[in-house]
Amino acid sequence: MGTFPSKIETKYTRLGLDRVHQGDILRDLRVVEVARDPMARASETKLPYTIVLTQDCDLEQDFLSRNDATSLNQDKYLRAILLCPAYASKEFREGQHLTKLGLKMEYWNHTRFQLIQSQQNERFHFIEHQEDLGVQDLVVDFKHYFTVVRDELYEAYDGIYLATISELFRESLSQRFCYYLGRIGLPVIPVPPQTKSAATPGPA
Repeated sequence: MGTFPSKIETKYTRLGLDRVHQGDILRDLRVVEVARDPMARASETKLPYTIVLTQDCDLEQDFLSRNDATSLNQDKYLRAILLCPAYASKEFREGQHLTKLGLKMEYWNHTRFQLIQSQQNERFHFIEHQEDLGVQDLVVDFKHYFTVVRDELYEAYDGIYLATISELFRESLSQRFCYYLGRIGLPVIPVPPQTKSAATPGPA
């Protein structure tokens, strides 16, 4: 049986700016966090890198439906788009990637960081650099996923789009993200202390 060579020649590419795509790498996305205290002001954070995780079929159907004058309903419209932050590899390793939020994160030694680079840590996904597209080594943290209002992301899109992860590589990212969210946290059941059997004779 013959084999069919992949038509994907690079891990990343640049697509048109007509719509948002799954696997888009965005630069300097501004997000607003609503304060828990109703008397406090909302705060704005600029994320160095973010990755679009919403399925591409949903993004495409949303875009086509909104631009179809004959459409009779809006059942394909998206209200929000799912993203994950990605952190510069060096800052992540040193636990300094969230210092602007006042958070001290874990330091990763060489051996443990190699597990992230080889995609063997289920919480993280490693993105290798590609200099001609301005993509540096990044670490995606699946625990920090969030959504942005669809229209707000489109308003900023032209100015923050960097590149797009190619199809098979983005599917690998999506699959690993789904696996992380679908993992089952089993409870730790304490083992009861062993009791002497009634038939066991006591000490003489």
